[in-house]
Amino acid sequence: MNDHHAFPFLREILLFLILAGILIPTLQRLRINQVLGFLAVGALLGPFGLGALAVHTPWLSFLTFPAGPGISMLAEIGVLFLMFMIGLELSAARLWSMRRWVFGAGSAQVVASATLIGAALYLYGLPGQAAVILGLVLSLSSTAVVMQLMNQQHSTGTRLGQAAFAVLMLQDLAVVPILILIGALAKGAGDGNDALLLAAITLAKAAGAIALIYLVGGRVVHPLFRAFARQRQPDVFMALVLLATFGIAALSAAAGLSMALGALIAGLLLAETEFKHEVELMVDPFKGLLMGLFFMTVGMTIDTGQILDAPLWLATFVLELVLIKGVVVALLFRMGGLPWGRAVEGGLLLGQGGEFAFIVIGYAATSGVLDPALGARVMLAVGLSLFITPLLARLGTAIGDQLETRGEQLAAQHDHAALSAVRGQVIIAGFGRVGQQLGKLLTAQKIPFVAFETDARLVAQLRADGWPVWFGNAARPELLRRVHADEAPAIVLTMDQPLAALQAVHGIRREFPHVALFARSRDEKHARDLRLAGASVVVPETLEASLQLSSFVLGAMGLEERTIDAIVDRERALSAAAQLAPQPMAGPL
Repeated sequence: MNDHHAFPFLREILLFLILAGILIPTLQRLRINQVLGFLAVGALLGPFGLGALAVHTPWLSFLTFPAGPGISMLAEIGVLFLMFMIGLELSAARLWSMRRWVFGAGSAQVVASATLIGAALYLYGLPGQAAVILGLVLSLSSTAVVMQLMNQQHSTGTRLGQAAFAVLMLQDLAVVPILILIGALAKGAGDGNDALLLAAITLAKAAGAIALIYLVGGRVVHPLFRAFARQRQPDVFMALVLLATFGIAALSAAAGLSMALGALIAGLLLAETEFKHEVELMVDPFKGLLMGLFFMTVGMTIDTGQILDAPLWLATFVLELVLIKGVVVALLFRMGGLPWGRAVEGGLLLGQGGEFAFIVIGYAATSGVLDPALGARVMLAVGLSLFITPLLARLGTAIGDQLETRGEQLAAQHDHAALSAVRGQVIIAGFGRVGQQLGKLLTAQKIPFVAFETDARLVAQLRADGWPVWFGNAARPELLRRVHADEAPAIVLTMDQPLAALQAVHGIRREFPHVALFARSRDEKHARDLRLAGASVVVPETLEASLQLSSFVLGAMGLEERTIDAIVDRERALSAAAQLAPQPMAGPL
């Protein structure tokens, strides 16, 4: 078969699929961040790595990606689907539910970071236009890397995780005006007021084009999906998803905008329909593959040889980038109510450059708005910042824990006399809604208690209202000894984080084996884990809610109150017995 009849770029596609099939399970098994793994492989096998040797060593061409149109094609597909998946996550309802953090802290982070970074670059001698573009681009962090790290650490449900996610959502949205701005600057290239006027006109036209695509697309995409979804054919549904992605990307390109921006709009449009979750299920099996495709092609564009050419410049650039963004994020998180320890951890977690830098800088370089050599060097610095992110995350956790411990120690020293006087009182760990309700009941019965809470702002508010609540983590043995936990009639865990509650039960039971320990659980499985860890009594939220609802329903059906109480008590006893029952073995002996 002649070469011109062969499937185009077949070798590149097969090599990528082989690498993905090996890399994804290997990285998962070794607990290595997949984004960094694909970046490293792309840099190693790309045209600036072993691919450069393929010219002189022909057999390497079968194992590498030399420079050529094949890489560009893979990169374009990777960019489109990355932007589409991000748009799918940015539904209006989700943004609105977190609007205080998204539009408050997120907007402040982008503006403050972009201003400081742009000003620093301008002082270093960069032209004003380049400083503005790079300031905006470098203010963005890596959604893919940060979210994967938080998933591995099980911290997405914490206050820090929610705050970081909200800021990342705003950064993803900020890509739209940044891409429009670059397009406007490209068309308005020139000198004087005429260039500024042309750029402003182009910016207005681009904004109008996006609004038109969004409005018309919403009127077309939704009815189209609704009409064809009636057939319940997965292949038709997948075809519609691909049509929406590539079709709107093509419309965006026809309007003079980037195709990546069109793919983001396609995701935003589908996120507002009732088919959002079905689309997510359809795309989910390919999500890791498509993310790997994007980051591997990003790795191929990184010229690692530049590290040897300017090691000091790169190290200084990365350090200053992390420092500026880390300080900005930490201050904003602290203003948002997070304790200093968690705020500093968030700053280091979001201190790196983002994957959008590779998209935006590449677009700016090809548009003539940014010097290609400068863009390549900045992309290398961003790539290096991504590689050190896991290290920064671990450093942030260590510093955060240290600051939190020091804060608890200072609070304990400050309130030493008051805490030392606490004897024979109920100890409540976690003073949110459940803890406060328990506190009201104990107060009404004149039963003394002391509570601990890790939310500094909530502690300040409750203490101002006269509640006996103190800042601190009640899972710490030294803090419990301070309040004479060995003499407490009961310790009650009302914290809503399953992992934190389980760790607290382990620690408390190890230090105070004879104290009555009551715990709130998320569900039956969590209740069983807490019981096995040593909790005296565990109350599952789902069980009590269902029993209370059932009692009302049975009462409405005419059953006597005594009969209802007996039924509810029996179900509660069966649940408690199930928590204590031994679990079956996973397989034969």
